[in-house]
Amino acid sequence: MLLDGLKSLYAYLAVIPVIPFLLIYFGYQFITEDRKKAFRLAMDVTTVFLIGCVAMLLNKLFDGSFGIYTILLIMLLGGGLLGNVQFRKKGAVDVKKVFRAIWRLSFFMMSVLYVLLMVIAASKAIFFQA
Repeated sequence: MLLDGLKSLYAYLAVIPVIPFLLIYFGYQFITEDRKKAFRLAMDVTTVFLIGCVAMLLNKLFDGSFGIYTILLIMLLGGGLLGNVQFRKKGAVDVKKVFRAIWRLSFFMMSVLYVLLMVIAASKAIFFQA
């Protein structure tokens, strides 16, 4: 029962990822009065919702079930490439920095994909469903 409630809460928040972003941003900013930390925390948490929503949109638009795997594969490849660059420059890999960089880049990529895929899905629903 608790698991079903968490799934439902995640689904509601993932449909419009702007809502958790704004809630976390303004809530944390109110508590700490630090805009930079509030923005970073809101980005980090919202990325989870964006990944789920973009994966669902990819599955729905392409009639498959590969959305989450594609996203994770691209994130892993990006992490490997970024780790390689870091290793060549510094001689060592700071996994925490690489993970954080990929996670934050994923926020921006998922935001763009979310908007793009929502427009495509809405257009498809309006124009091709008679």
